[in-house]
Amino acid sequence: MVIENLDDPPNSRLFVVTSRSITEDELRDRFSDFGDIQGVWVVKDKQTKESKGIAYVKFARSSQACLAMEEMHGKVLMDGTKPIKVFIAQSRSSATHRDVEDEQLTRIFVMIPKSFSEEDLKNTFKEYGDIEYCVIIKNKFTGESKGLGYVRYYKPSEAALAIELCDKAYRAILAEPRTKASSTEEYSGAAARSDYVGGADSTNHYTFSMADPGSFPVVDYRSGDFTRCLMMSTRAGLTQEQIFALFDIIPGMEYCELQRDSYGMSKGHALIRYSNLGSAVYAKEKLNGFEYPPGNRLVVNFIDDGEDRSSPVGRMATQFVAAQMMAAVWNGPSTSQVVKPSFSSVSTVPRIQTDVNLPPLKKLAPPDSKAKERLFVVFSPSPLPPDVLEDVFCRFGSLIEVHLVPGRKVGYMKYADKQCADEAMAALHGRVVNGVKMKVMLADPPREESHKRPRTY
Repeated sequence: MVIENLDDPPNSRLFVVTSRSITEDELRDRFSDFGDIQGVWVVKDKQTKESKGIAYVKFARSSQACLAMEEMHGKVLMDGTKPIKVFIAQSRSSATHRDVEDEQLTRIFVMIPKSFSEEDLKNTFKEYGDIEYCVIIKNKFTGESKGLGYVRYYKPSEAALAIELCDKAYRAILAEPRTKASSTEEYSGAAARSDYVGGADSTNHYTFSMADPGSFPVVDYRSGDFTRCLMMSTRAGLTQEQIFALFDIIPGMEYCELQRDSYGMSKGHALIRYSNLGSAVYAKEKLNGFEYPPGNRLVVNFIDDGEDRSSPVGRMATQFVAAQMMAAVWNGPSTSQVVKPSFSSVSTVPRIQTDVNLPPLKKLAPPDSKAKERLFVVFSPSPLPPDVLEDVFCRFGSLIEVHLVPGRKVGYMKYADKQCADEAMAALHGRVVNGVKMKVMLADPPREESHKRPRTY
């Protein structure tokens, strides 16, 4: 069977890191449970014709490939072999050399009737899977729907299924990673996608002046310059889930989104919107300057949400809410109906934050030990400090040293024992530590005659 376009439909091809002993027939047999397989290719060495331990599996539908990825990643295909790694393969025309991240596969962009509420949008698309959130793009000044929206699912297969099965009138497609233009589109209502909306406004109505993290100005609550919308900036690599959990402590949060660049990397900023002015004022007061994780001070500022507060009534309402909230901050919850949240659970955050069940700390191997195995680690959005990496990777035993490549988001972990390195790779690949996602792979042996960057698989 000859496939004319391996990227049709998009995201229907898997990249599989497996054992060199696994054959195409064995891969086809195990992956056929998830849908119609159009092709399986094991990559072989040109000289020896032996498998390199990587393969591609092409499905007829994107949802089938995504489901296979979700179910098969980390599974053992044959006794005595290592767990396989499964990713959505990048497009053959892609200019990048990175695997497609799950986060890029869970958000869809749809056209909807202008009468739709967020509840209508959720009810329409919930049949395809569990929805994390829905957002309707609205006109910044009038508050009216622009007939466009986003739906974020928890799983890539659910988002792919929604695109495949929903009514074609919704023109559902996978949302593009955030760029300056798409940030403008989502937050200010200016649609960057001309195929959906003509005459797109290219001006970003939110111009963020980032404050010096060392200075936190006191807001004059009589000026009426605070709003329901907040912009948080951080130097540490926090995840969407961490930011959501932090700001959700204050009741009334209706929107929280980490901003990303065109490569899907965190910009270190997040937009948070509350349903009422009081909650936003309270969140700003409590979280601006708060250290999370310890040593990383958050900067939280009000940003323009497009609401008119220039009228006497608007000013009075703003001042009234601010007065109530400030009373709650300084005098406790007895003077307000708003319950003062407890931050003790956040302020006692351990030095290492991860969902991995880490073994106890172990001593480093002697510095002059011979390296039997090297691990190559890719960090997103930015590298972890060497002391944190040493703390995490030494727990599997025989770690000699940690080396970060200057100016790059990659590093090497040298081990004196191969089994210890394999255990670290199996436990930490794809995991998040202190808000940083790590891809942990075996590094190729160093070649003295070559100055090329080591391959990442």
